[in-house]
Amino acid sequence: MFLFLTVVQAIVAAALVGVILMQRSEGGGLGVGGSPSGMMSARGAADLLTRTTTVLAVLFVILSISLAFLAASEGQPSTIDQTLERDTNIPVAPAQPNDAVPLVGDDPLAAAAAQAEGSADEAPAAADGAVPLDQ
Repeated sequence: MFLFLTVVQAIVAAALVGVILMQRSEGGGLGVGGSPSGMMSARGAADLLTRTTTVLAVLFVILSISLAFLAASEGQPSTIDQTLERDTNIPVAPAQPNDAVPLVGDDPLAAAAAQAEGSADEAPAAADGAVPLDQ
C-alpha cells in the first residue's frame, strides 16, 4: 500500500509541475487560440489550468498526509526491549610485535638496513666472479 501511494504521489507531483509550468506568469494560461467565447480561449485555458492546479495540489497534500500517517504507524516496534543486559565480550589484546629484527636506537628501518649490509658482506662470491641472485 505504501509503495503504491508513493508511486501515485510521484505521478501527481510530476503532473503538478507540468501544469504549473504551462501557465503564464501573469495568470493567462496557455493562450491557445480558439474563439474568444470558447473553452480553450485564453480565459478558458487559465480557468482549466487553475482548476487542475488546485485539484492536483489538494491531492498532493492529502497523499503526503496519508503517507506520513502510514510511515509512522508501520515504523513503531511491536515490543520494547526492557532488559539491561550488556555485551560482556572483552576485546582481545593485540598480538605482541615480533622482536626478530634488532633495533638500532629506536629506528627499525636502520636496523633492517644494518642487517641487510651485514648479510651482503657475508655472501659468498661465486668462483667465476658472477654476482649472486639474492643481492
